[in-house]
Amino acid sequence: MDKKTVLIVDDDHDILKLLSMRLEASGYHVVAVDSAEKAIVQVSLCKPAVVVTDLRMGGMDGMALFYSLQKVNSALPVIIMTAHGTIPEAVEATKQGVFSFITKPFDSKQLLIHIQKAVLVNSVPSSGDDAPQSDNSWRKEIVTCSNVMEDLLGQALLLAKSDTSVFIHGQSGTGKELLAKAIHAASERSKYQFVAVNCAAIPENLLESELFGHAKGSFTGAASSYEGLFQAANKGTIFLDEIGDMPLSLQVKLLRVLQERQVRPVGSTKNIPVDVRVISATHCDIDKEMSLGNFREDLYYRLNVAGLDIPNLVDRRQDIPLLANYFLKEFSRSGRKKVKSFASDAMELLMTAEWLGNVRQLRNVVEQSFALSTTPVVPARLVLKALRGKSGKIMPLTEAKKRFERDYLLKLLQLTSGNVTQAARLADRNRTEFYKLLHRHHLEPSEFKATSRI
Repeated sequence: MDKKTVLIVDDDHDILKLLSMRLEASGYHVVAVDSAEKAIVQVSLCKPAVVVTDLRMGGMDGMALFYSLQKVNSALPVIIMTAHGTIPEAVEATKQGVFSFITKPFDSKQLLIHIQKAVLVNSVPSSGDDAPQSDNSWRKEIVTCSNVMEDLLGQALLLAKSDTSVFIHGQSGTGKELLAKAIHAASERSKYQFVAVNCAAIPENLLESELFGHAKGSFTGAASSYEGLFQAANKGTIFLDEIGDMPLSLQVKLLRVLQERQVRPVGSTKNIPVDVRVISATHCDIDKEMSLGNFREDLYYRLNVAGLDIPNLVDRRQDIPLLANYFLKEFSRSGRKKVKSFASDAMELLMTAEWLGNVRQLRNVVEQSFALSTTPVVPARLVLKALRGKSGKIMPLTEAKKRFERDYLLKLLQLTSGNVTQAARLADRNRTEFYKLLHRHHLEPSEFKATSRI
């Protein structure tokens, strides 16, 4: 097994040296830095399993570092050390999500115990008597090198250790089912079935029977009894994809199943107990659907005990070369020809495309390019053909900043119904400066008063 990396942060070089020696002697790979600012950079480079930081340091202190790391990877355990520790500080730190709080001078053995526990937080749980999984076997189908995805997978791994219902938000083609499978694979239920059902793909009159089963003769064509997908997933996981498209009449029945943990097949008078972990997902705006009365709030809160937001492909562009080459190798293994790589200008097209269909669209583009390629290197013209001429490009920094600023101001005006004083306060700007920003983007606050919420 690879050595786990521990990132140590302390402006006392003697402490850094001492900790490095002791941790390396205990089998860890250590990265030591003398400031929180350097630590933020190193987190992206060395991907530590745990961060051990001093509380009091020049510049950014330990708690400020913790808050910054939470934005990058909320699942990364942080241990804080201080010679000035107090009970209130420790209590407040742990309330905020700090893994543990240790006072100096510290006992090396005690620190090692804390680090071991922190490392275990991000490790894969064992599967009973089965052979232990390799560290990343649970996520083997998810190809990524981006921080945003690593953060998401860290959260997913933590959720896998419980039976909490998980709701995955994400656009079509982002890989919601792959994430659900990964959560199942990392859970204690992994030895049982993972059952996926697309609620939008099954006709409304058949969906209840498909989910909960039916008794023989319960309706025309029911020549035999059918147990349904909830029973098929007993002791395992059921993934309800596109749950936002489920008809209201069935939402009531699903809510009852989740509350009572038993199903009643169509045409039957008997309830059957089921032990199922539920993961659901949708690409639609579920808040809007609830406000329109198309989706029950009580069901949503039952399903969304923990929510995960899977990013669009354009928000993880650094994964595009990795994914494209992964798909290319996959098609080469299954085909009769070997296509090894993309030409540099072809990869540039892939990197700058819009990808409205996300990873699924990328896979289709790679497959078409592979199928039409007559050389070991895919040329740009085939990629452009597969993209249907829509090459796309990265906008200049100035334009990106302008667009972000305009979108930000729009959201503030919508949120405050055109109240400039309130919007300026939220933006942490004075009224005069805020009016200048609005004028720069030709935004008139009075236009937003008519759109205030009822």
